[in-house]
Amino acid sequence: MSERRYSYGPWHEGPDPLAPPFDLRPALEDIGREVMEGSSPEAALRELLRRGTEQTRGLDELTRRLWQRRSEIQRNHRLDGTLNEVRRLLDHAVEAERNALFPDPSDDARFAEARLDALPSGTAAAVSELANYEWRSPEAAQDYQRIRELLGQELMESRFEGMKEALRNTSQQDVERTQRMLSDLNDLLGSHLRGADTQQQFDEFMREHGEFFPENPRNTDELIDTLAQRSAAAQRMLNSMTEQQRAELGELMGQAFGDPRFAEQMSNLDANLRALRPGEDWQSSGRFRGDDPLGLGDGVQAMVDLAQLDELAEQLSQSYPGARLEDIDTEALADQLGEDARVDARRLAELERELRRQGVFEKAADGSLRLSPKALRRLGETALRDVIASLRTPRGERESSRAGAAGEPTGQSRPWQFGDSEPWDTARTVRNAVLRNASVGSRSVRLSVSDVEVVETEQRTRAAVALCADTSWSMVADGRWLPMKRTALALHQLISTRFRNDALQLITFGRHATSVDVGELTAMEGTWEQGTNLHHALLLANRHLGKNPDAQPVVLVVTDGEPTAHLESDGEAIFNYPPLPSTVARTLSEVDRLTKIGASITVFRLGDDPRLAEFVDQIARRNGGRVVAPDPDGLGAAVVGDYLNSRRR
Repeated sequence: MSERRYSYGPWHEGPDPLAPPFDLRPALEDIGREVMEGSSPEAALRELLRRGTEQTRGLDELTRRLWQRRSEIQRNHRLDGTLNEVRRLLDHAVEAERNALFPDPSDDARFAEARLDALPSGTAAAVSELANYEWRSPEAAQDYQRIRELLGQELMESRFEGMKEALRNTSQQDVERTQRMLSDLNDLLGSHLRGADTQQQFDEFMREHGEFFPENPRNTDELIDTLAQRSAAAQRMLNSMTEQQRAELGELMGQAFGDPRFAEQMSNLDANLRALRPGEDWQSSGRFRGDDPLGLGDGVQAMVDLAQLDELAEQLSQSYPGARLEDIDTEALADQLGEDARVDARRLAELERELRRQGVFEKAADGSLRLSPKALRRLGETALRDVIASLRTPRGERESSRAGAAGEPTGQSRPWQFGDSEPWDTARTVRNAVLRNASVGSRSVRLSVSDVEVVETEQRTRAAVALCADTSWSMVADGRWLPMKRTALALHQLISTRFRNDALQLITFGRHATSVDVGELTAMEGTWEQGTNLHHALLLANRHLGKNPDAQPVVLVVTDGEPTAHLESDGEAIFNYPPLPSTVARTLSEVDRLTKIGASITVFRLGDDPRLAEFVDQIARRNGGRVVAPDPDGLGAAVVGDYLNSRRR
């Protein structure tokens, strides 16, 4: 055989093969609690994702941080940074020029001073007036040139992210190269608008001007999407300015790089993009009221951030059809709120994905979600664990010391006795025969009655249990709805896992009584319904016990009100408060019927209603059963404990 070889390498992507299984128990408990309180599974899942977990912030908290970030942008900034910087450079240039002219006694110097004195008060008009001025001061000339460069850089940054830094210390050659790019870009967009462009034209454009587009678009549409988003943000920034600021800025743009063609090409670019992407937000505005002035490029970025924050808030709201947490742009979320927000969003998405993947939900016939049997078992495990932990003494021992009756194997064996019907322990029987024959020197093996061992079993009694749970509105209003459901889950889990031979029937009763399964009870919503029809519930309990005549009959009743309804022979439920004598009589008649078949009735009385206390005491006297008055938190332990005691009895 050839030697098997293995190769090992680094793990790059996909689920971590060494990661521990995703623990859904805390999330499932939260969802189960919401469902048992009346929420649908879908609503419970949404509530969990909004609220988050102990380790992960929920969607509500992430949304709150988004709105806080949005408010900070508008509260801390204003949009006149470029205008202020141009004004500062202009004032500095004029002051430096005056200082250079003052010592010169010539008429030319006086004429230049008069020209400076006559400058318009508006920043844009003053800059335009000085376009052909011959500066005496090198410092002033440098400041004026800086104004032109600043306007060009801010104009390019407002449409092409990152261009401000790329165009610092620009040469005339850089300006011409940028101008050619804008001209070729408008030609490409114009061709696309007419439907005459080709992929070849786009490829040629990117080969020559690709350095201006770090996003590396693959076709003209992707290029347009990138540019239109920022162009629309620039328009929203202009919309957010005052009319005077917009006019000043528009006039100043003609001085960008000292070349009016830049402003013209930018205007054509905006027109092309607006025609190609009319669905972008070109109309809205924002209110900026802070003290920190933003330049044109930074102002456009602020508008881009605001739009991104709005989009993220919509993604986090999950309010659109088919919404999934995988839709959240985690990269953008990290840009706006930091890496911790990205981690929280990914954890929530993973939680949602695992809840669906591990079969916590299943689709009902009407297309809605419901808790799966697997989820109900997990909820039952949790409820039973909590109940058992609250019991004062260990419960559940039902084994009998008497072996030999039909039951479950103990793992031990014993010699066969006359009348035993248990299966043989074949291995031990053969071993006994081999040892016995070998001890007398026999080479053959013959079985003898003395060799036979049978499997030892423990006696198991069987019970038929009817849990009658009051579902009238008072159970909801007084905070007993959830404890009642958790009690039913715990009892169902105990019987279905440890006492499988027992037959449990869950019966709910309000105006009418109904036999339900554990899933229906878990998802049942509290409704405004008058009536406590214990008579109907006991009728169904008697029917269930009759189907299991060989089982020990046990009836458990959880209620917070005296019976106020009964069932007539035609199936109509009669309600009246205070209870009619016929209601009391029919209910006690069912108690007597259960007593005759040996059913033990335990009533768990919730609340301090004296009329209820008097009635359930009457049941206990007639039936020989018990009355237990737990608080809602102790209901589960009381019911499960009483069931275990009944099984031992």
